Amino acid sequence: MAPKVKLPKPGELSNISYNTPATDWMDTPVDFKPGTYAWGAKEKDLLTLGLPNPRQWSPAEEDWKLPEGWESTILDGIAERLSKYRSFKIFMDICVRCGACADKCHFYIGSGDPKNMPVLRAELLRSVYKKYFTKSGKFLGRLAGARELTEDVLKEWWYYFFQCTECRRCSVFCPYGIDQAEITIIGRELLNLVGLNLDWIAGPAAACYMKGNHLGLEPHAIKGNIETMLDDIEDLTGITIEPSFNRKGAEILFVTPSGDLLGDPGIYTNMGYLMLFHELGLDYTWSTYASEGGNFGFFTSNDTAKRLNYKIYAEAKRLGVKYIIGGECGHMWRVLNQYMDTWHGPADFLEVPKSPITGTVFENAKSTKMIHITEFTADLIKNNKLKLDPSRNDHLKVTFHDSCNTSRGMGLLEEPRYIIKAACNNFYEMPENTIREKTFCCGSGSGLNATENMEERMRGGFARANAVKYVREKHGVNVLANICAVDRAALPTLMDYWVPGVSVYGTHELLANALVMKGEKERTTDLRGDDLPGKEGND
Repeated sequence: MAPKVKLPKPGELSNISYNTPATDWMDTPVDFKPGTYAWGAKEKDLLTLGLPNPRQWSPAEEDWKLPEGWESTILDGIAERLSKYRSFKIFMDICVRCGACADKCHFYIGSGDPKNMPVLRAELLRSVYKKYFTKSGKFLGRLAGARELTEDVLKEWWYYFFQCTECRRCSVFCPYGIDQAEITIIGRELLNLVGLNLDWIAGPAAACYMKGNHLGLEPHAIKGNIETMLDDIEDLTGITIEPSFNRKGAEILFVTPSGDLLGDPGIYTNMGYLMLFHELGLDYTWSTYASEGGNFGFFTSNDTAKRLNYKIYAEAKRLGVKYIIGGECGHMWRVLNQYMDTWHGPADFLEVPKSPITGTVFENAKSTKMIHITEFTADLIKNNKLKLDPSRNDHLKVTFHDSCNTSRGMGLLEEPRYIIKAACNNFYEMPENTIREKTFCCGSGSGLNATENMEERMRGGFARANAVKYVREKHGVNVLANICAVDRAALPTLMDYWVPGVSVYGTHELLANALVMKGEKERTTDLRGDDLPGKEGND
């Protein structure tokens, strides 16, 4: 277990050196500094997932208890993936080290560590590939950029491949289209072959495999948490909402990330879903079994991600719904948009999503039969199906964080903005080179949202925080909105550290504040209990 460490003050952490190290990168050892890495995966979780070489080990110890013959396991794994994924071999061969990606990674920006440059992080794996799989590397060795696979090299892989959030920002700038996230995914798969993973990845993935969600919530706990939210909604609006659970024959299955079932501020986003669907009279149901939209298996191995993704479609088939709506989540949509069809698709037992309120057919979901909640809601607003009072959010000055997986991974750029602008009068964009396809990461994605690696998380989120700080100082922004459960979990800590005074909201929380529901009593507070403008002291 990694030792606990005190987080440096922001002034200390922002003192970043970008000076080139005195030694060549191959000769610069990894410094396993506490606060910059997370705990290793537990044996019980690897056993639950059926992953190879489960054992108790710690990255803080010298002996990682690697299995006998681990070198052959890794090399065989590389060979298998070279034969299986054409993109992997292309990415290994075509990089010309132009440096276009070098300063685009938020972890390099926040740490100054050259091995966090995407080009050099890829070189950690590419150098071993060259040694064992290219003629030049076999004969010329280091002159060709090749090196032996040693235990120190393996530890270096583990350290840096788990300092990449697979956000794909670097790929936007690469003139050759190299996707560093795919290299990181391969690197992590290879590490998994010898039992090297993170506790905060394997633990949630194992819980999801056994219980249907990352938090390990039982069906009665899920139902109980939602019922508590319903009580709060009734206190706020005077309206009683009665959603259904595991109901066969419903038109729509709704799946949300489990963070919205339990965590603050995700619960307010979940209240927004409940209020919206009730107002529409939507024929939908929740599942207490496929109770997780997110997919931590994606940060483990292709096979694990595939298994965890399938439960959503298996439950849709069991319940006999027509199609699926998914909540505000990041990697649920990256997996769905880029991988699901290869694994299970097309989902021909479902129908192409069609809004029962507007009649809009979502042709973009013709294969997956699953649409994002912001697509659904933006369509409602466009067709004047919701009554909104944006003045209820006038105490909030809002900016929007494009979550990596929904922006670069799915192209959801305008829909959340359309909703926010309809629900809020005060919206301000961050600088152009920090949003949309060029958005900076929260610094805690791909399973890095632990506590023991907090220094690295704050470094990884430094670039995003700077952009928020800009609009806070210029416009008085006090809300950072998003459409990702990991962001809602990670960004509050980041804001408290770098930009105090900025709160984190889900987009549908803002919508719910503005939503004028039929039969509601006069509201005096927003979902969080803060006074609405002009209603101060009316409680």
